[in-house]
Amino acid sequence: MTVKTTVSTQDIDEAFLRLKDIVKETPLQLDHYLSQKYDCKVYLKREDLQWVRSFKLRGAYNAISVLSEEAKNRGITCASAGNHAQGVAYTAKKLNLRAVIFMPVTTPLQKINQVQFFGSDNVEVVLTGDTFDHCLEEALAYTKENEMNFIDPFNNVFTISGQGTLAKEIIEQSEADGVKFDYLFSAIGGGGLISGISTYFKAYSPNTQIIGVEPAGACSMYESVVVNKRVITLDHIDKFVDGASVARVGDITFDIAKHNVDDYVQVDEGAVCSTILDMYSKQAIVAEPAGALSVAALENYRAKIKGKTVVCVVSGGNNDINRMKEIEERSLLFEEMKHYFILNFPQRPGALREFVNDVLGPQDDITKFEYLKKSSQTTGTVIIGIQLKHHNDLIQLKERVNQFDPSNIYINENKMLYSLLI
Repeated sequence: MTVKTTVSTQDIDEAFLRLKDIVKETPLQLDHYLSQKYDCKVYLKREDLQWVRSFKLRGAYNAISVLSEEAKNRGITCASAGNHAQGVAYTAKKLNLRAVIFMPVTTPLQKINQVQFFGSDNVEVVLTGDTFDHCLEEALAYTKENEMNFIDPFNNVFTISGQGTLAKEIIEQSEADGVKFDYLFSAIGGGGLISGISTYFKAYSPNTQIIGVEPAGACSMYESVVVNKRVITLDHIDKFVDGASVARVGDITFDIAKHNVDDYVQVDEGAVCSTILDMYSKQAIVAEPAGALSVAALENYRAKIKGKTVVCVVSGGNNDINRMKEIEERSLLFEEMKHYFILNFPQRPGALREFVNDVLGPQDDITKFEYLKKSSQTTGTVIIGIQLKHHNDLIQLKERVNQFDPSNIYINENKMLYSLLI
């Protein structure tokens, strides 16, 4: 039997009919804050409001629903960092199927709990591997051994077709309001979402520029497209944007994306954190890191989108509240507002007062002060964290720190040292 490796608009239309009474038609909203900020019209496609708080339900349900009854009875498996797992769990419960879901050990607890909630007694969760790719190896081995059906999170034409229904919704909603988009921004993890969206948009809105957005620490689609011959596997990825941190995209999604995606943007993880905080404080939107990628990319396109009409897919809202401290820290580092130093500190009364008076600016704040060790009777080695009011004050701060201790170490410039000490 020939395995289908392409996706058509007909496939997406058929998936749309299957999902009609299953998924929520999520809002397409004009965002006044972002529109004013970027001097254009910015619409948000709110997949963070989907039943499982991400677009992944679309692909999961579509891929599972086309299985034969005999295949369904053998059960289903998947590997996922969280959102695809929730879609599979929701579907397993809805169709009363047995599902074994493999998730990386590093998956936020919030997503694990949601999988168990949506799947109830139909789902078994197995935590294994530090990354999605390691988790995937275990899932595939288990699937083969137990003769079950693996539901690929992106490299499956039925998964891609399901994700593509999101694009059909966007086009129908925008046409009803008389809106035509100049740009569409969408996150890329394994490539399922961008493949489905771009397939439909190239057919029904060919003038819309499709912009794929990846985290800078895991831009496997961009690196593969640059090579333009084969899908490459990244040796190392930053796992922070867990919903889009994939070392290797799908062969099917790569073939679709390289023909349909007009440009790729790599967004620093710190910029993603700033966007998450901005969306929460200004728009009351709780976006997960992958869900904020599309909005974060607007800064890279600020000049090009001026006066244009833009849509960003907010792909997910499964953010673990326990990560907010890390998100704030990464944001402050990216914005150059928080700085760490290792200093030799005098061991005498009044030394800290002297540091505050002579080194800190009038609006600077000490956020961390920790002795590493007492170097001698006269000095001690200290980690000190300083938060600025304005990032432009950094040059003056460094000059004053150098005067206080010429042998100081600026930790921000050393990622390994930062990860060990902070």
